[in-house]
Amino acid sequence: MSAAGAEGDHAEPTQFAFDEQSNAQIERIVARYPVGRQASAVIPLLYVAQKQMGRQSGSAWVPRAAMDAIAARLGMPPIRVYEVATFYFMFNTRPIGRFHLQVCGTTPCMLRGSDDVLRACKDAGHLKGYGDTSEDGLFTLTEVECLGACVNAPVLQVDDDYYEDLDYDRTVALLDALKRGERPKPGSTIGRQTSAPEGGPLTLTDVPGE
Repeated sequence: MSAAGAEGDHAEPTQFAFDEQSNAQIERIVARYPVGRQASAVIPLLYVAQKQMGRQSGSAWVPRAAMDAIAARLGMPPIRVYEVATFYFMFNTRPIGRFHLQVCGTTPCMLRGSDDVLRACKDAGHLKGYGDTSEDGLFTLTEVECLGACVNAPVLQVDDDYYEDLDYDRTVALLDALKRGERPKPGSTIGRQTSAPEGGPLTLTDVPGE
C-alpha cells in the first residue's frame, strides 16, 4: 500500500519521459543486470521516476504514465510494474506534499513519545491526521512501520532523512525550519553520538595499554 496524498494541483499526467539526469542513472542501473534480467531493475527505476517527479513538480510520486515508461524501458508487462509500485510503501502512487513526514508509531517509538511527534506534525504542519496534505502543499503526513532506528526513538523520517530523539518542541522546530527553506542535519536532535547513550559512550572508554 502506498502513501496517500491529496491530488491538489497535480493531475495524473498522460505522458512521462525520463529526463537527461534520469536516463544517465538508468543506464548505470540497468548495466548491473545480465541480458534478459533487466526487469530486476524495476525497484531502482521506480525510485528514479519518483525523484524526477519531485524535481519537476515538487511532489515526489510515481504516476501510472511513469510506470508505463519503466515497463517499456525494461521490456516487462506494465501490470508487473504496478504490482511492485503498489506493494512497497516507499513508492507514492498519488501526489504528496513537498516534504513527506513519515511517523514511526511502532512500540519503541510509541513508548518514547511518538504520539507527541504526531501531535507536533499536526499542529505545526496544519495537518488533520495521517494521509492528509497541508493546504499549502508543503507537508504530507503518513504513519509507517518500524524504521529500524529504535535505539534513538522516537523517529520521524522526512523524505529520505531520519530525525531521531524527537519530542514535541523539537519536532515543531524541525517543521518550522523546513518552512523557512532550511534543511536541518539528519540524525539525533539531542546531539547523541550515533547510538550511544545520552550524554556519551559509557563503555570501552579506557583501552588497556594506552
